[in-house]
Amino acid sequence: IEGLPEQLREQARGPARRQLADQIVELKILAQEARRRKIDQRPPVQAQLAMQADRTLAQALAQELLAKAPVSEEALRALYEKSKNEHERVKARHILIRFQGSRVPLKPDQKDLTDAEALAKVQDLRKRILGGEDFSAVAKAESDDVGSGANGGDLGQFSRGQMIPQFEEVAFKLPVGEVSQPVKTAFGYHLIRVDEHSTRSFEELRPELEQQAKPEYLKGAIEELKKKTAAVLDEKYFGPAAQR
Repeated sequence: IEGLPEQLREQARGPARRQLADQIVELKILAQEARRRKIDQRPPVQAQLAMQADRTLAQALAQELLAKAPVSEEALRALYEKSKNEHERVKARHILIRFQGSRVPLKPDQKDLTDAEALAKVQDLRKRILGGEDFSAVAKAESDDVGSGANGGDLGQFSRGQMIPQFEEVAFKLPVGEVSQPVKTAFGYHLIRVDEHSTRSFEELRPELEQQAKPEYLKGAIEELKKKTAAVLDEKYFGPAAQR
């Protein structure tokens, strides 16, 4: 089982293992017959066999290097600082007012507002909130995002890349407690209020950072091996080397 490709090992241990065994038997019978017919001695087939052997060895070495990759504390912290913006999180609420062509479906008996009408409505809602009305209560009564609206517009906590870009850009810049100007997206006009800004800690992210750092180590190890190995490519066929 350990000698099988990784994607087949689970099947070999599961309820479909007999089916897999039958397939392997068939494979071996065909291979045996191919050898009897000396197909394995044909130059194109020998080249394919050699390439498959090289691929298997290369993958085994890569896995071994990854497993033993020395990841220093300094490297992990440098990686954390480099991608610190990606670890920001925001907890926010919003109110959505849809307009004609929005991705959000109309509610029963709801008027299909034009862009101008939707903008006017969301501006009026903002005035009401700034005038003292509770954001959550207005969201429950007015938001066209029925999912979050039922929870007072609560979107929970989210990281970069989880929201539509126009929404995300405003949300991550908005001070806590401040109500945004209307933000237009394909869904409609939004009012956003951020309840909390936070950043995932280094210790919290350590396992993820270790997984990110290992491929970088592997990439470096491959580059070192390439420097020690003379490789000649026919530029008449492959073209000149890419400039770095």
